[in-house]
Parts: sequence; C-alpha cells; structure tokens
Amino acid sequence: MNPLTHFFTGWVLANSAPSLGTRERAIVTLAGVLPDVDGLGAIADWATRNSTHPLEWFSRYHHQLHSLTFGVIVGGLGYFIARKHRWTACLLAFASFHLHLLEDVLGARGPDGYNWPIPYLLPFSNRLQLTWSGQWALNGWQNFAITGALLVATFWLAWSRGYSPLEMISKRADARFVATIRQRFSPSKSH
Repeated sequence: MNPLTHFFTGWVLANSAPSLGTRERAIVTLAGVLPDVDGLGAIADWATRNSTHPLEWFSRYHHQLHSLTFGVIVGGLGYFIARKHRWTACLLAFASFHLHLLEDVLGARGPDGYNWPIPYLLPFSNRLQLTWSGQWALNGWQNFAITGALLVATFWLAWSRGYSPLEMISKRADARFVATIRQRFSPSKSH
C-alpha cells in the first residue's frame, strides 16, 4: 500500500489509546511508515539510471526493513522516545509496524505483477517470506477504499477528540483544521 495509507493506519491505531499524548501518537503513526524508508533507494536508482553504473537499491533492497528484527527496533525506539505511557507506545508502535506489513502483503503488487515478498526473519534467515497469491495491485480499488475509510476515521477523530495528524507539524495548523471541521460538520442550531 502507499505511504499515506500506512500513515493513516498508524494514526488511527495511535488513537486507540486515548491516554497517549502528541509525542506518543506521533511515534505510533510514524512506526507505521518507517518500514518504507528502504524505498528511498528509488531516488538513487532514478538519479543514476543513465550512468555507466546505475544503482539498483530499490529493486535490491526494498522490503529489507520489513522484518521482525526491524519491528523490534522500532518498538524499542518507541519505548525510549516516549515520555509517558512508554509500554503502550512501544506495543502500539510494534503493532503499527506489523499493520504496515499486513497491508503490504494484502495490496502491494507491482504493475509487472510481482508480489513483493516480505523477508520476515532477516537478517538471521531468508526462509520465511510473507506473501499472498491473491495480493491486489498497489493501485487497486481496495487500497483506495481502505485509504478512504482511514481518512473518514481520521476526520472523525479530529472532530471528536480535538486534534489531528497536523499536531505533529504545527499546533496552530492543527487547531485551525479541527475548528474548521467542527464548524463544517457540527449540527446547526436552529433558533
């Protein structure tokens, strides 16, 4: 699935624990995106595509961080970066990471029909490759439907709780966004 879907999945999961603060919600949200940092190799591939020695980092290394080992590291970082509710942040970061893997197993087939396997036990073993023969295309309607549902959930959470993912960037922008949503979607009072 695309990074936005992973982002909103992490955000919705982070809101399953109302006691988490801004920092902890950001940890859980970003844990759902972090496995795709290995996808940045696509930039190097593109930049060197016409050179005598083009890099193939994306094709060689994409999904290499989609492993249990990296998931444990992400969960551990969640514990150490969190200021409060450390274990909740740790466990939800670990879960957010694994939801990313599940989403990729379900819907990350490339345009060439390749099902990206997830080498779950790397770097210790290459034996367990998570894949599903029914994996839908990255641009399949299922991914759009899931992303749409997550956006609706994100807007509802912003409206009902008073904060949105924008809180990770700017408290002021977050407050304006929430005020706008509440104004737009609040029942009108008739006099």
